[in-house]
Amino acid sequence: MTPISRSGVGRRSLVTLICGALAAGGLAAAGVTVLEPGAASASSHREAPLISGTPQYDNTDVYAFVSPDKPDTTTLIANFIPFEEPAGGPNFYTFADDAQYDIHIDNNGDAQGELIYRYTFKTHRKNGDTFLYNTGPVSSLDDPDLNITQTYDIDLLRLRNQKLVSKTKVADDIPVAPSNVGKASMPDYTKLRNQAVYKLAGDSTTFAGQADDPFFLDLRVFDLLYGGNLSEVGRDTLKGYNVNSIALQVPNDMIRESAGQPIVGIWSTVQRADARGDWTQVSRLGSPLVNEVVNPQKDKDKFNASAPWNDAQFLKNVTNPELPKLIEGIYKIKAPAEPRNDLVDVFLKGVKGLNQPPHVRPSEELRLNTSIKPSMHPKRLGVLDGDNAGFPNGRRLSDDVIDASLRVVEGELLGQKTGLTDAVDKNDKKFEKSFPYLAEPTSGSRGALAKGSGNNVRNQLGDALQSGSGGTDTMLIAGSAAAGVAGVLLIGAGVMWWRRRMYRAY
Repeated sequence: MTPISRSGVGRRSLVTLICGALAAGGLAAAGVTVLEPGAASASSHREAPLISGTPQYDNTDVYAFVSPDKPDTTTLIANFIPFEEPAGGPNFYTFADDAQYDIHIDNNGDAQGELIYRYTFKTHRKNGDTFLYNTGPVSSLDDPDLNITQTYDIDLLRLRNQKLVSKTKVADDIPVAPSNVGKASMPDYTKLRNQAVYKLAGDSTTFAGQADDPFFLDLRVFDLLYGGNLSEVGRDTLKGYNVNSIALQVPNDMIRESAGQPIVGIWSTVQRADARGDWTQVSRLGSPLVNEVVNPQKDKDKFNASAPWNDAQFLKNVTNPELPKLIEGIYKIKAPAEPRNDLVDVFLKGVKGLNQPPHVRPSEELRLNTSIKPSMHPKRLGVLDGDNAGFPNGRRLSDDVIDASLRVVEGELLGQKTGLTDAVDKNDKKFEKSFPYLAEPTSGSRGALAKGSGNNVRNQLGDALQSGSGGTDTMLIAGSAAAGVAGVLLIGAGVMWWRRRMYRAY
């Protein structure tokens, strides 16, 4: 993108540029600070052309934090499938069967993964003669009425210098928590969620399934920077949407190099199998929002196929970032002097004395010091507010990465206080106090009925839906109603076919 000059660009041009690049600000300070073209992980809510068309493989966010209720363990979370509409049936949300969902761990700072936890999924269907996801109320993960189910395996890969040393099966055929269809279909979703939490050998725990999207921010930055005059801020755009989550809790000693070197780097990737069975990386994510709002269009797909050990080639985009110049052009907040070595130290190496490993190779990873104990009273701005257990030392679910990153980009670590914010300070739902910590997904039956609609339909059906009429009669009524609807649709289709045939030119 073309940098804004100090004098020759009009208001409209500035705002237009900000839409494409300062989206890297209000939305993605972390992104802007980390790496620009093709060089870093990103919070990828539809962030690149190819991946936006294949949401099953789209990694939206990665979190890594020392478990607040089990500080001898670390919790790793990777989310997928952005903007899941809770009522989006009849085909609800599943992980892809032809994908490898990987969580990478770099435990010595060399920008290479020494450990990979690989999740692979398999979809099961009980009844192919119905369009329904579930054919009745679901009371357990093995309920016969849950028509579409998934299971998954976990493999632990150990590598050295990017070469496989060993591969161990950690888990086999573990059930996935289903999409939350609605109150009638899943009257006790909490029970289903709990059944999907599985204990593994070695004091590890895993979960896979639907959850509330924990990322909170105002996405209207894409409407010409919050309306062009900051009139559009303060609404959590992701409120009410769900994601598919993978969560893994493992002992600190299993993932760090040693007690003397407790810092780990985390990122996630997705590989997809082609028609020949070969695997291609299609998504990559570590720190939030980099590829989404920093990388230009020409580099976004390239970035999703890249790896941390190749990130050094993009160093200039960090030391000479475009975003502060854009902010200066719009808001007259003076851009910090370049080169921005403060951004390199924080986002490519880790904060020295906090989460920077010795002999670190600069690369974009979410770095976590596993020896830092959880905060009893977490602060949303993390390290900026004196809470060293928070972002950018890992990322907790409650960390306000937008505000924290935006302020760092604008020079807070250099003494320039701005107080920049998108006015969204917390998630719309409270997080759980124990693993997997994620809030439960929003139900598909959310929201009120249209005025009078529910009672009108019930009145038309009459006594058949009353509680004393018996299950068989209710099913007959439902079947008859469905048959009636199907008949109307068939008649309508026949008429339309006849009309088209009458007017066809051949």
